[in-house]
Amino acid sequence: MSGSETKHGVACKRGLQDRTDDMETDSQNSHAIKKLVDPVQGLANAPQALSQHGGVNVPIEASSTFAVMEPQTLNKLFSGELGHEHGLYIYSRHFNPTVLSLGRKMAALEDTEAAYCTASGMSAITAVLLQLCSSGDHLVASNRLYGGTHALLAHFLPRTCNIKTTFVDVDDLEAVHAAIAPNTKVLYFESLSNPRLSVANIPVLANLAHGRGLKCVVDNTFAPLLLSPARLGADVVVHSMSKYISGAGDIIAGCVCGPAELISAMMDLHHGALMLLGPTMDPHVAFQVGLRIPHLAIRMKEFGVRAMLYAKRLKKLGLKVYYPGLEDHPYHNLMTKLLNDGYGYGGMMCLDLDTKERAQDLMRHLQNLTHFGWMAVSLGYHDTLMSCSGSSTSSGLTKDEKDVQGISPGLIRMSIGFTGTIEQRWGQLLEALLALKLVPANMPNGR
Repeated sequence: MSGSETKHGVACKRGLQDRTDDMETDSQNSHAIKKLVDPVQGLANAPQALSQHGGVNVPIEASSTFAVMEPQTLNKLFSGELGHEHGLYIYSRHFNPTVLSLGRKMAALEDTEAAYCTASGMSAITAVLLQLCSSGDHLVASNRLYGGTHALLAHFLPRTCNIKTTFVDVDDLEAVHAAIAPNTKVLYFESLSNPRLSVANIPVLANLAHGRGLKCVVDNTFAPLLLSPARLGADVVVHSMSKYISGAGDIIAGCVCGPAELISAMMDLHHGALMLLGPTMDPHVAFQVGLRIPHLAIRMKEFGVRAMLYAKRLKKLGLKVYYPGLEDHPYHNLMTKLLNDGYGYGGMMCLDLDTKERAQDLMRHLQNLTHFGWMAVSLGYHDTLMSCSGSSTSSGLTKDEKDVQGISPGLIRMSIGFTGTIEQRWGQLLEALLALKLVPANMPNGR
């Protein structure tokens, strides 16, 4: 076992298990290990209405501006006396009925009071952080983040807004405590980290944040339905809806889910980050995404079934696999406690071949010869997507930062798809491994 493996595996696992045991005896966090009501039930109970002509789908309201019958009504809209809750709208950068409908679905899915959908996941993250922080404020964030988020926090916000971030290992509660300063406003992390699939102890971290007067913001992009951060104590949940929630690789979208007071503040005409920065979701996009949410549960279950099977078989072949559904994964026990029942451990899996050359050879073979999947970034697509994180989505990190996250040059992040039969796809994967001599020819086929 390498030094990196020890750092990210056994030692980390031991500490996490100790804190998970503590969590079970902490009455404040007892809800964290109680299996919660299926979030799909909340989605099914969300208010729905037929369109004006009886259509079962939410209509697309394509207007950018909205007329009123009396001039006094417009005055009251701008003063805040009237609003969309009264069926009145001003301008689609503010509120749009179709986008608002999608927001209600997302709030139901994440069990928050409200939600607002944006043009991208990064715009959702940026807007909520700029709403919660002002010039001179400070954040504490996980040192295991998507490369774009890391760049936003490490470079862009300090340069443009004088908002600085301290990155810490969120498994180390003492380090999190020590990083919090008098001007710290937010604790930020991913529920399931990109790319190495570390699992955040959401209830413990949220409890820590609240004890120090911070807001806990969680990116749940990798784990919709699997994990419910707001139920586990998070204040705000953000998503890149371009991924699993959309599911077709054709839409860029994001969402902020949280308290109604926060969402309202973000849409304030004079002070709201969403209103003034203008990351507006197009109503046609909102309509399309809204049609896909009802079958999200079906897709997530199938992703989980396939990823678990492939991970087990690859492990049996002696390869280095990272998947939280495997019992030897350092976060397996924690994720099992936090999971919503019935969706498995997700569709994301990592295969580490140590060198970039071996990883690239395998991906090239899998795409161009056996047709297992595509060399592409993103996730949640119906076909498998593969990328070397260290030279793609995490390429902006320094070598030391990659080492901290356990991102080797040969780490392949796979978003497992569900097209084709399970055995057909496994055969394609195995054929490539054998052709490149990454597993011995006389070894069992992993079944």
